[in-house]
Amino acid sequence: MGNCIPVTPGILETPGTLDLEEIMGDISSYNDTYINATFLDYDATPCHNHFCPLFQRVAPPFLATTTATATLTIVTLLVALSKRPHAWQWPRSRALVAQLALGTALFAAPLPALAAGVAWGWHLGTAFCRLCHLLWHWSVFSQALLVASGSRGTVWARWDPRSRRLAVMLWVAALVLATPSALVSGVAAGTACIQRSVGILAPVYLLHLSLCLCLLLLMPTGVLLAAVVVPGSRASWVGGAGLVWLFSGLWVPYGAGLAGQFLLQAGLLEPTCGSFQHFDLALGLSEALGVLHCGIGPLLVLLGRGCRRGDGGGGGC
Repeated sequence: MGNCIPVTPGILETPGTLDLEEIMGDISSYNDTYINATFLDYDATPCHNHFCPLFQRVAPPFLATTTATATLTIVTLLVALSKRPHAWQWPRSRALVAQLALGTALFAAPLPALAAGVAWGWHLGTAFCRLCHLLWHWSVFSQALLVASGSRGTVWARWDPRSRRLAVMLWVAALVLATPSALVSGVAAGTACIQRSVGILAPVYLLHLSLCLCLLLLMPTGVLLAAVVVPGSRASWVGGAGLVWLFSGLWVPYGAGLAGQFLLQAGLLEPTCGSFQHFDLALGLSEALGVLHCGIGPLLVLLGRGCRRGDGGGGGC
């Protein structure tokens, strides 16, 4: 949710206004000479982080609206799954859609508390925030694995012992892969789960970053290329399986943003005040784009089912 502490909008020089040296403080120990040379021009004038007041104004209504939309669409999707089980055929099989809905609900569950915390300045506590980050990444990673597994073959065409074992394996694997996210979720004091001062060169953070890049960036790109290159992989897209790829499309920019942030904070890109402001804003917007999957993902799956039924079950949208 950005590298800042929310402050009252309009106040420029506050604890939420970051000096460039403060932002880069986590890596100062490994390259003091370079950083001292870089920050000489910024000692007198603070580098203002404009994302902080923007986040405090926009985050509460955005998260509240997303939560309400997600609740409505997920409940509608689950009712449709239970009332018309035979309407869900491969590639939008009932087993796959139900698990994606579960993952979406898991992600949306902590959002109301986060919205209230940002709006009213509640400190939700380190333990709660670590649990939230664990749930969010468990949800995102599990959905990424489900989408990738559902892109080839008919593994989710029926709910048999083989598919049930695969489901357990995917969810357990996603939970294990999400564990580093809870360990690196440094929370700023007095804020609602806002990350701050994460040691980007720490081994646990590098592990977390590598997992995010692999699952949110490299894996979707690889499966997409395989679907384009391998002729047999295109059949599932004709029937509307591309709808579940909305998840990957919404989270790929966040994976790219994490990579850019790492390069910037590690000094591999020029660390100027403008670059930090732009990257912080871009990372926050890309994360908000990923959060949108809670509401529009189940809705588009429902719309895709309706389009296919309207076409006589033969074409899809």
